[in-house]
Amino acid sequence: MVKKPVTSYRCADCGHTAVKWVGRCPECQAWGTLEERGDSRPAIARVAAGAPSAPARPIGEVDVETARAKPTGVSELDRVLGGGLVPGAVILLAGEPGVGKSTLLLEVAYQWAATAGRSLYVTGEESAGQVRLRAERTGNVHGEMYLAAESDLSSILGHVDAVKPGMMIVDSIQTMASPQAEGAPGGVTQVRAVAAGLVALAKERGLPIVLVGHVTKDGSVAGPRVLEHLVDVVLQFEGDKHSTLRMLRGVKNRFGAADEVGCFELVEEGIVGVADPSGLFMSRTAEPVPGTAITVAVEGKRPLLGEVQALVSKSSMPQPRRAVSGLDSARVSMVLAVLEKRGGLKLGDKDVYTATVGGMKITEPAIDLAVVLAIASSVEEVALSPRLVSIGEVGLAGEVRRVPNVARRLAEAARLGFTHALVPPDSGRMPEGIRALEVGDVASALNAASHAR
Repeated sequence: MVKKPVTSYRCADCGHTAVKWVGRCPECQAWGTLEERGDSRPAIARVAAGAPSAPARPIGEVDVETARAKPTGVSELDRVLGGGLVPGAVILLAGEPGVGKSTLLLEVAYQWAATAGRSLYVTGEESAGQVRLRAERTGNVHGEMYLAAESDLSSILGHVDAVKPGMMIVDSIQTMASPQAEGAPGGVTQVRAVAAGLVALAKERGLPIVLVGHVTKDGSVAGPRVLEHLVDVVLQFEGDKHSTLRMLRGVKNRFGAADEVGCFELVEEGIVGVADPSGLFMSRTAEPVPGTAITVAVEGKRPLLGEVQALVSKSSMPQPRRAVSGLDSARVSMVLAVLEKRGGLKLGDKDVYTATVGGMKITEPAIDLAVVLAIASSVEEVALSPRLVSIGEVGLAGEVRRVPNVARRLAEAARLGFTHALVPPDSGRMPEGIRALEVGDVASALNAASHAR
């Protein structure tokens, strides 16, 4: 009697094994990732020792010069990468459609060709002519830049042999296919196979490769989760379509800090790095306006000044409106309740609108105190001092709680000309050039803000 082979189903994302097929993986909750496998019982065998490719050496004798990062010529990208591109590194750049990924990487390819050597840009989504037109529009044309419109992995390897670039960009990995894998381009199997092939190429030749990745509707990288494990660096490119500001965030970085942030501005001529972006997040008015307060947020390791605006008006509706833009709506609702209970402001019959300036999104609790002051300023129709910044988290009891990096935040505020600051108690040593007043609760903060000039 012939024994029937044992069939199992394995999730391509997390590796979970099931005895029957289901549409959704019970472990990672991903849809359509279970693939049929043959006999799942492993053969019992001993692995014979093989000759090592290179002898092991004491760690102090390992040459580190081959792993030094080379600057790309785009300073904000170098900041996030930790100095530049490391030979053999594979970087995954993900972002929503239209955010400017291809524009940024064209700038990277141009700067590399102009300063470091030959670059190869492989596109699977556009023709070479389309990429050339965009490069001319943004002024990114150089004799050492090479373009190839390919979607086959073996053809890409052939271009690398012919061009011998110093760095390569693949736009995007979801459009590439490997002849040794089954499935359509963009599928789990194909993305994994193409990524593995490009990682092997990068490590074998010391070639830095930048991969463009699509994102799903919830903002995560499309494809198998193993894709983020295979690469060395994962970057997230973010931006609002109604704003020219773009933020590059490090999600994973084997060669540097993973919490750095780069700032860019999308203009008609392309994309430019913004070394000092605080001016983008503050309005410019001749006279102080009621309902505005300045705070200092921290994006990664970078302090950024931002302006919180509030408008409080009498409501004509049974249910007053609460509108929020650029802030955490749940925290704003909490601050409103604290202001009414602990600050003595009557807001139950008023519409309250709060927003940030310049498309900045701030969700950290350190800006609670600025929200408090902006709302109180709008209610009382009294403008705050234009040289005042406020930093602090507000608790439900009305207390102002400590936040990290107060000294770094105030140093940035002092550099930009601010002279007074409201901070939580026990914030430590303050930098020179700014007078910091510690406030313990909402009531004392409102009183101190009214006397700060």
